[in-house]
Amino acid sequence: MGNPLVAMPSARSRRQTGLVRSLLNSRKALFGVVVLLVFIALALLAPVISPGDPARITSSTAAPPSGAHWLGVTPKGQDVFAMTLWGARSSLAVGLSVGVVATFVALLIGLASAYFGRAVDGILAVVTNVFLLLPGLPLLVVLAGFMPPGQGTIIIVLVVTGWAGAARVMRSQAMSVRGKDFVAAALVTGERPLRIMFGEILPNMASIVMSTILGCVNAAIGSQAGLEFLGLGDSSVVSWGTNLYWASNDGALMTGRWWTFLPSGLCIALVAFALAMINFGVDEVTNPRLRKPSKRARKALREGATAVEV
Repeated sequence: MGNPLVAMPSARSRRQTGLVRSLLNSRKALFGVVVLLVFIALALLAPVISPGDPARITSSTAAPPSGAHWLGVTPKGQDVFAMTLWGARSSLAVGLSVGVVATFVALLIGLASAYFGRAVDGILAVVTNVFLLLPGLPLLVVLAGFMPPGQGTIIIVLVVTGWAGAARVMRSQAMSVRGKDFVAAALVTGERPLRIMFGEILPNMASIVMSTILGCVNAAIGSQAGLEFLGLGDSSVVSWGTNLYWASNDGALMTGRWWTFLPSGLCIALVAFALAMINFGVDEVTNPRLRKPSKRARKALREGATAVEV
């Protein structure tokens, strides 16, 4: 008779593969993935599509969209299409970096709290609660205002102010998995703490980790744009937030130059919508109550209801 502990990793890998396959079969998630991949591809290809300095001055000023300038020209003479395209590089880079780092910090705290418990859990819970009690927006503005401007500063500020909420969710999920029989079996066999946390507990938290990353990326892109719109970012860096900042300084709303702020605002909204659709897909795959029955299942239910009535 084989050792059941040996078979568990393959079973987990099959469950994870099934999760990815089910996620790709979700129309909502697939739509979100396609939109997000399009933005990532455009950001990576920005030096090829629009080479040179995106903030360079052209011969036109304050011109609406045309054949020469697809998204128009700002009052300073900058091509809006180039600035929007290059802005995707900064905004997506900051969003993805903050999402990964904040989720990683939250995951470490959640796993450590669940595995060690007692004193370690108590200390980490106090630290987490302190950060949760701090007013997020004022702390964000203060940190961004006192630290030197730059993408690194934005990433640090957003990670510091954004990990605590995710850590509480991770801790709750890790605590639930910690009480499972296979974790107890791993403890009995003398597995090392890191092997149990990352080999036994973490694989069973795949859905919540994915949702947390998506939420952190979404919040980071919006927060970066908000900080830069307030003038707390590096105005020399081209991003969607700085594009909105300069459009506001040029009085775009009052003068009706909608083309200077609409592309960047629309890009932020589309990326947020894509991330939300992927998150909805994850919820549908992992929560049976949200799944729509297949055509075969609906047909079987109708046939069963007809048979009962007869």
